[in-house]
Amino acid sequence: MNASLAARSLRSVWHPCTQMKLHEAQPPIAIAHASGPWLHDVDGRRYLDGISSWWVNLFGHSHPHIQAALADQLERLDHVMLAGFTHAPVVELSERLAALTGLGHAFYGSDGASATEIALKMSAHFWRNSGRPAKNRFIGLAGGYHGETVGALAVTDIAIFREAYAPLVRLAATVPSPDARGARLGESAFEVARRSAAALQAWLAEHHEETAALIVEPLVQCAAGMAMHDPEYLRLARALCDRYEVHLVVDEIATGFGRTGTMFAHQQAGIRPDLICLSKGLTGGTLPLSAVLTTDAVYEAFYDDQLARGFLHSHSYTGNPLACRAALATLEIFEQQDVLARNAVLARALDEAFAPLTSHPRVRHARHLGMIWAWDVETALPDFASRYHRHALAHGLLLRPIGRTIYAMPPYVLDAEAVQCLAQGALAALEATLAEETPAS
Repeated sequence: MNASLAARSLRSVWHPCTQMKLHEAQPPIAIAHASGPWLHDVDGRRYLDGISSWWVNLFGHSHPHIQAALADQLERLDHVMLAGFTHAPVVELSERLAALTGLGHAFYGSDGASATEIALKMSAHFWRNSGRPAKNRFIGLAGGYHGETVGALAVTDIAIFREAYAPLVRLAATVPSPDARGARLGESAFEVARRSAAALQAWLAEHHEETAALIVEPLVQCAAGMAMHDPEYLRLARALCDRYEVHLVVDEIATGFGRTGTMFAHQQAGIRPDLICLSKGLTGGTLPLSAVLTTDAVYEAFYDDQLARGFLHSHSYTGNPLACRAALATLEIFEQQDVLARNAVLARALDEAFAPLTSHPRVRHARHLGMIWAWDVETALPDFASRYHRHALAHGLLLRPIGRTIYAMPPYVLDAEAVQCLAQGALAALEATLAEETPAS
């Protein structure tokens, strides 16, 4: 059954971010059902979802509270266009998100990349409406990732994602990352943040008249190998954006909803952005949805009798009632179960369980923030990530290293058995991968 379904998939499905030819050697795994942190394939094997299915799943698969909300909503309203109409789930969700972020006027998309597109367009159009159309360029951090649509690629500094499409992309400027791994001898993460902010200041001093916004993944640049930085960078970036009249956009697509220990990562710096991008965990990993929230000042720049001064962006499923209801159910779980406090307890258990991996002689820059762990591995294997992924699957784990960085970003529902399974399996997969090294590698 598994081979048959995998073969059918390879004939008919173009899988994302995948070199399809590699599946000749390792066919895709056919998943039949999922529950809690576990994925079950059609042959009865199970895999612990150690990366929350690309960082989206918060409370385990098939969560009964979210399922019940979706079933109830499906009986009431499945979809209606949001242009000229509204409905209770989108209104209630917008109110909830405004209360959580201190920003309002929620604009909805389908995924993280579309949220980036919305935020960039909104910023540039704001400046146009404000009589400053020259402010239409953007700044991103070295190693930043904000999605793979053409606009999002402009502020994404991951070469493999954008080099093939370079002729289509209007590249943003890139300033140094505050990644704490870049510390010079004797330098702290705090000092790295200040040094990187100084480079940002130098760039803005020269280019602010043409710059609409700075976009930042707060505290963790995930696709850069879970590069973590001190909150001081966000504080200084906020002050610089104010000084030079540039919007600060925080991309909380991956870092939001408790991943870094607070509801949103930027809250650890005590700042308020001009725009915030949300997705991934927004619906608990059930349905595609993204949102961009902004300030009254940004919103009011579009409020006019002229259509051309309105925000000209849409898609057919904007603010879908089912997706919004799933997001509301997700936020209800946060409120009812004191999730952030429970995660702090779970994180301590995982820290203890991960100790042998953290102290492994081939691990460098072991780091942890909230419910994210990462370990850089010293290895000459050029295909370390694919080898490790294969060994992790053999140990019943879904883990996908980024280059030579192993990371874990599990759902918030691991019990003691799952904690040990994840920690022991991650270590065993590393040992098995390193055993494949040869003197020539």
